[in-house]
Amino acid sequence: MLLTKPIQFQKDVIFPPGDLESDEPPLESDLHLRQIILLLQCLELWWQNRNDYYAAGNLTVYYSPRQRKSEHFRGPDFFVVLDTERKPRKTWVVWEENGKYPNIIIELLSDSTSSVDRGLKKQIYQDTFRTSEYFGFDPYNLEFVGFILINGIYQPIEPNPQGWLWSHQLGLFLGVHENKLRYFTTEGGLVPTPQEFAEQETQRAQSAIQLAEQEKQKVEVLKAKLRELNIDPGI
Repeated sequence: MLLTKPIQFQKDVIFPPGDLESDEPPLESDLHLRQIILLLQCLELWWQNRNDYYAAGNLTVYYSPRQRKSEHFRGPDFFVVLDTERKPRKTWVVWEENGKYPNIIIELLSDSTSSVDRGLKKQIYQDTFRTSEYFGFDPYNLEFVGFILINGIYQPIEPNPQGWLWSHQLGLFLGVHENKLRYFTTEGGLVPTPQEFAEQETQRAQSAIQLAEQEKQKVEVLKAKLRELNIDPGI
């Protein structure tokens, strides 16, 4: 990925400000927390110039037909809504967002939530949310599955030779890398974290300096040879 402009990280990464009006229980573990932050940070960097999406972690989605927050709500571990305004929100209230539901949902599986994530939640995301893509990842045993909505029914997404699953909604692959769920480009490149990108930029700058120094040394050698031939290099 080649970014030519200085990075200006958005201040509206949604997780974890302290005043979220969420009905969700605490995260299962530190691994779950770090995974959500990783997904958010990488997507924020990759889409830093986009303002037409909303991404959040462990945030309640309210979807009551009677527009009541006391009923019909669920909290995906991570979700993205496309074609919407990118701005901070305390919750996602469907009837206040032009009826929009998440386009992609990722649940982080665990022993205590796996049955609900695979059963009731998946059914709601399929039948009510009509969410186009649903993924499940276990940060402990690294199980990773994905489904795409076809004719109203979730069908398994076939992995590529690397074991990654394609997300049409994100235009990226999702796959396990160093025990974490990460994004990959269509060319197979790893979408970097902000820290990884900064390190890459530092390496590029150092390489450019070394190359300039090598070119300078070549010029000095050439000038010396010209002088040996009693030719004024004129430089």
